[in-house]
Amino acid sequence: MLQGQIRKMKVEAIDGKVQYQLNLNDQSQQMNDLLGQKIRLDFSGDIHCIHCQKKTKKSFSQGYCFNCFRKLAACDTCIMSPEKCHYHLGTCREPEWAEQFCMQSHYVYLANSSALKIGITRGDQLPIRWIDQGATQARPIFRVENRRLSGLVETLFKSEVADKTNWRNMLKGSDLVLDLEAEQERLIGQLYEGLDALQQEFGLQAITDLSDQNETHEFTYPVLEYPTKITSLNAEKTPVIEGVLMGIKGQYLILDTGVINLRKYTGYQASLSF
Repeated sequence: MLQGQIRKMKVEAIDGKVQYQLNLNDQSQQMNDLLGQKIRLDFSGDIHCIHCQKKTKKSFSQGYCFNCFRKLAACDTCIMSPEKCHYHLGTCREPEWAEQFCMQSHYVYLANSSALKIGITRGDQLPIRWIDQGATQARPIFRVENRRLSGLVETLFKSEVADKTNWRNMLKGSDLVLDLEAEQERLIGQLYEGLDALQQEFGLQAITDLSDQNETHEFTYPVLEYPTKITSLNAEKTPVIEGVLMGIKGQYLILDTGVINLRKYTGYQASLSF
């Protein structure tokens, strides 16, 4: 049995095949090895902030106490809406944090996570970001000089393509295959005026078109059987979650009794037995 504080599962792709590892404090478990077995998650009801480790009655922004949620740059509104970054205005909550995580090159990408979507991430989060979203295909289309600019490019593309994953459809295991290279060419052709305007504002070197430099990445997930009906399991209402592990996709465990998004419970104390 493993016991400790939940963090999102570590992931890696080996030849496109996704591997998952769950860490509870200093204990770890390769989750792919548990496919087809009955597992049980017991949530104690205790939640500790993943930043200050203080006990909290409620988790904010996936794992923080209210005080950290209010003061940390990692919890600011610009994290979810990067185009609202206000570092350049001198009002960032933590300028040193922003210099490390926001004022570095980011990628704008297209992904297939049950449907076509646009997204952004730092370079050191590829392919982790794609896997966490349950993407079966992904392709970087631009490299830009900072997080704010990536958000502005993403906002431009949102007029033509979604920026959210439909998690229910993603967990049903759609086998839809997209030509992301063709979609990239189509979207850039439609939005070139907006892209030109951003380059005029931020400089020609601020946005690098990756059309001729990248390939489409493909991923397969450890799933024995996808559910036809999605039943979401809530650890707040049912602190004991158990069932046969039928698969893992994104940050979801797919059980024969329902699905649970482990990332949602970051900071919660729990134990895993099998």
